[in-house]
Amino acid sequence: MVDIFNPDELEDTAAASLRKDLGQQAQLEGELVELRGQLARLPEDAAPARRAALQLEIARALQILERGDEAWPLAHTAFGILIGEQQWQAAADACDVLYQADQPDSLIALGHGVWLGVTFPIDPEVSLHLLSHVVDDTPDDSDGAAVAAATAAFIADVRSAAGPDRERLVFFAQQLLGRVARRHGDVETQAQFDRWVERLELNEPDKFLVRLRNVVDVLVQDQWWFDRDAMQAQIPSN
Repeated sequence: MVDIFNPDELEDTAAASLRKDLGQQAQLEGELVELRGQLARLPEDAAPARRAALQLEIARALQILERGDEAWPLAHTAFGILIGEQQWQAAADACDVLYQADQPDSLIALGHGVWLGVTFPIDPEVSLHLLSHVVDDTPDDSDGAAVAAATAAFIADVRSAAGPDRERLVFFAQQLLGRVARRHGDVETQAQFDRWVERLELNEPDKFLVRLRNVVDVLVQDQWWFDRDAMQAQIPSN
């Protein structure tokens, strides 16, 4: 424990934290150079998905380094390629990078990511991650956060295979829903929580999933980057 009355110890701790941050930044900068080198060395006839994967990893590194303006065009290009290659999970992941790049159209990207993450049977962890962003970016008094959290809980339940990962994802989703309940409905007890869920119909997927479409529409603002009807026709039948 740091002694708050010892200025020398505080300075040492701050310096150690700064060195750690600088070390991590230097490591990331090194990885960025390597990734760019790999992209430059790709042959012209390389698989589009491989090119997009490298572009996305470069964009992710730039976003973590808080260089969102540089990350955006790369992630957006990768997104377009991945959609064309029907790589739905990677495309949703690209939307996460675009959202976290904090650019003018980042909320539009989040809407696309949520639509992909709910529409297609991708890794539930990716879907939950995107839905948690909706909770974070929605006002406390808005039902949108409750709908997003209920959807996260539903996806964690129906998509997760049995095992430790399922337990972790279900726990995360339940904690997310509980957090929204506390800030949205001042919920403090299980009985209050049950009444809140019933009042908002968060125990009825056929109702809250329809309402999620409205949340996505608000995020996207009718600026869709793809034809949703055509993409829904490509959903696997099993």
